[in-house]
Amino acid sequence: MNTSTIKHLFIGLYLTNSYGLKLRKTKDPLEKKRLRIAYAKAQLSALNITVIVENPEKIPADGTYLLISNHRSIIDPPILEVALQDTDIFGLWVSKKELYSSPFFGLFVRNAGSILLDREKHQMGGFFAEVKKGVSEGSSIFIFPEGTRNRTEVPLGEFKDGSRIIALKNRLPILPVYIKSHAGEVLKAAIRDDKTPREIRVVFGDLIDYKSRENLEERYREIFGL
Repeated sequence: MNTSTIKHLFIGLYLTNSYGLKLRKTKDPLEKKRLRIAYAKAQLSALNITVIVENPEKIPADGTYLLISNHRSIIDPPILEVALQDTDIFGLWVSKKELYSSPFFGLFVRNAGSILLDREKHQMGGFFAEVKKGVSEGSSIFIFPEGTRNRTEVPLGEFKDGSRIIALKNRLPILPVYIKSHAGEVLKAAIRDDKTPREIRVVFGDLIDYKSRENLEERYREIFGL
């Protein structure tokens, strides 16, 4: 582990936990959104990474959605927060059990606005009840339908079934987003050398009707030409 890596480890730990404490003090979704954006900008600024949305005209100004995105790095949530910064869309992140108990991310994840997904449970009733409650309160749901980070060379992994069920049960239009740049590779390069400015490019797709019978993964691939 070189000096630059150690430096960014400490920066990330400080930002994640200091903003986790700030987020714990508020229940207001708009204040949580403001703090999440501030955290995302601080994290990306430390890495000298700029987020570019190629088609901002496609981003809804407000509303409630199931946002789906590809997932190749731990900075994907901050990337998407910055991409949505000029909207009134607030989303609850579907987060794995491992993140809730993580000494690095736990405090932030538990307080930033998230719903625990515990795949070890045989019954998912509690999870879907939490989703329904969040949507009824006006929150969108943000999810990575691949289920985990894609560490392969292919641009997109196989989608799990849960995303379609969430959209259908809650009558949520589906907002597809594609992080076009390989964020994992950009992150590695930025940690090695944070003096060089780097960009991560994001593309938004047209809304998908929750009633659509199309295969969600196939539709996503079609929208973004994958």
